[in-house]
Amino acid sequence: MVKKEISYILPFFIALVLFSSCGRNKYKVDGTSSITSLDGKMLFLKIFQADGEWTTVDSAEVIHGFFNMEGPVDSVMMVTLYMDDEGIMPLVLENGKIKVTLSNDQLVAKGTPLNDALYEFIEKRNSLELKLDEIDRKEARMVLDGANLEDIHEQLNKESEDLVKEMNDYVKGFIADNYENVLGPSVFMMLCSTLPYPVMTPQIEDIMRTAPTSFKENFFVKDFLSKAKENMQLIEEQKRLSSVGTTN
Repeated sequence: MVKKEISYILPFFIALVLFSSCGRNKYKVDGTSSITSLDGKMLFLKIFQADGEWTTVDSAEVIHGFFNMEGPVDSVMMVTLYMDDEGIMPLVLENGKIKVTLSNDQLVAKGTPLNDALYEFIEKRNSLELKLDEIDRKEARMVLDGANLEDIHEQLNKESEDLVKEMNDYVKGFIADNYENVLGPSVFMMLCSTLPYPVMTPQIEDIMRTAPTSFKENFFVKDFLSKAKENMQLIEEQKRLSSVGTTN
């Protein structure tokens, strides 16, 4: 079976900030929870800072399945909803009313443009991921039905390749569509966080090829690219030394 490439996004995002002039704009989070264990718990909106620390932006107690937060929004922020030290879900703090729904089978934030776009993306990405998982189950069913193993692998490898390409193209397209707002860098960094260490992959190189300067100069993106290029140089040097050793 074809292995999945760096094509999926983790359930919650490293928080990033995109500064913009918002005047006296305000955010209002109206949250509902059907998870009974959350009642009486404190929830926090946290943002990841350039110094590597998480800073609390706002907090609220869940009371009878409801919680509310509101305040001025001088910059559009991608934050993470936390309970204690556990990240629950990402959301964008922007001007407007944000409706957050927490349940055992759904975590979603809707009601403002960037949150709507973010959760449409997450839903689509999750759908493609489920299709990839289904291919593994399909293989088992085909084997039990007595299909030829060579034919099974040929068919399912093609299906896997097509789905991985569709997912990679979708992620790339979403990042490109959001180069100039907080969603682009956030999704890019989650893509990169699935790597064991910073490194340039064909997918990342493809994304950066059309990225504007503002995207490349984002602190987190720039830091990743710097480390990735350093690691690529180390990898090339190790390959060179290895090839020299084998010829001696």
